[in-house]
Amino acid sequence: MCTKVYALLLMLFAAVSVYGQDNVIDEVVWVVGDEAILKSDVESERLNAQYEGRKFDGDPYCIIPEQLAVQKLFLHQAAIDSIEVSEQEVIGQVERRTNWLIEQVGGSKEKLEEYYNKTSTQIREMLRENIRDGLTVQKMQQHIVGEIKITPAEVRRYFKDLPQDSIPFVPTQVEVQIVTLEPKIPLEEVERVKKTLRDYTDGINSGKMSFATYARFYSEDPGTARRGGELGFMGKGELVPEYANVAFNLQDPNKVSKIVETEFGFHIIQLIEKRGDRINTRHILLKPKVEEKDLEAALVRLDSIADDIRNQKFTFDDAATYISQDKDTKNNHGLMANKNTGTARFEMQDLAQVSQEVAKMVENMNVGEISRAFTMINDKGKEVCAIVKLKSRINGHKATISEDYQRLKAIVMEKRSEDKLEKWIKEKQKHTYVRINEKWQKCDFKYPGWIKE
Repeated sequence: MCTKVYALLLMLFAAVSVYGQDNVIDEVVWVVGDEAILKSDVESERLNAQYEGRKFDGDPYCIIPEQLAVQKLFLHQAAIDSIEVSEQEVIGQVERRTNWLIEQVGGSKEKLEEYYNKTSTQIREMLRENIRDGLTVQKMQQHIVGEIKITPAEVRRYFKDLPQDSIPFVPTQVEVQIVTLEPKIPLEEVERVKKTLRDYTDGINSGKMSFATYARFYSEDPGTARRGGELGFMGKGELVPEYANVAFNLQDPNKVSKIVETEFGFHIIQLIEKRGDRINTRHILLKPKVEEKDLEAALVRLDSIADDIRNQKFTFDDAATYISQDKDTKNNHGLMANKNTGTARFEMQDLAQVSQEVAKMVENMNVGEISRAFTMINDKGKEVCAIVKLKSRINGHKATISEDYQRLKAIVMEKRSEDKLEKWIKEKQKHTYVRINEKWQKCDFKYPGWIKE
């Protein structure tokens, strides 16, 4: 278990040196054991945090080196205890981080190299090192904390001892049921999409344009189009089955796959590289367009279904189970699940992240009320029609054992983890050589034991 308070220590995504870094005159500012922390390390993380919009609660030139020092304590202990991370874990994170960086700088490897004034290989190697360290720290923390078991009595005791002004406030939460219908797509529209993809394939095979160029111009997957359709390295389980079955059978990077239909639309795929059980591909996605008349027909049908439910001809649960085309909810009577908490409760801001349309519809509804039919973009990027029912609303309140036990239990577990890690750090400080440059000592450190009297 890795606690929030230590999230910054992981440096999981930190640290491709921000351009301009070369102007920093380097010096050793801390030594922890036999590891040095350089001024350039601190400056790199400060600029990286600034770029990502992270704030420091205090002087970054005090906070950052202490975070790096704590990280080195964990890494040193991980080496002693033979705590390791797999190359597969590292590669997966490197690919995801590289793809994220490419998106931030404008969508191409060339722009990434220009931005950091380094080759893609150099950037990946720096990411590999930092990500390996971050994952190792995380595993070491989990090893130190171990398995924490909390009894209901401990949660009640913790809650009872909390001062009134420290009891957490729980924002308004809602439970929502949904029924969706996908408007009918005419066969002619499906054939148009397939013909277009066949034309792209012919253009690629004839050398008219590269696959990547077609993807940039025409793919309807905005997350990958700017990268020439490239997904990055993924395992079979990370891809939808229809895509994975075709992609993992590709052998020749110069060949274009047959047309593949998935829940997202229609694709053609090109192999870039295979590494063990992971694969990097690029694809072009096209989605059949919904005609206005078919959209309107689905809305009218849903409004009719909503009226039948209001007139008690059948229940919303029945409509979700037998009519809804939302496969993620239909087997649970249409109840939407919050993947962040593993429950059916959503704070409004969390619901808006899942679907702004649903959140806007639910905001002013009464419990038990059924909405009018509306259109929304689902998590597959498709335009669908929906009705929702507000199953319950729990207004914002100070946490109580009866209503918020799981939330309070998580807080107790978090606190227990933090206490264990803080105790370990303070003990480790006593037995580790630390030297801090005199100019960097005037800090209000979180762990004062760095400077020994």
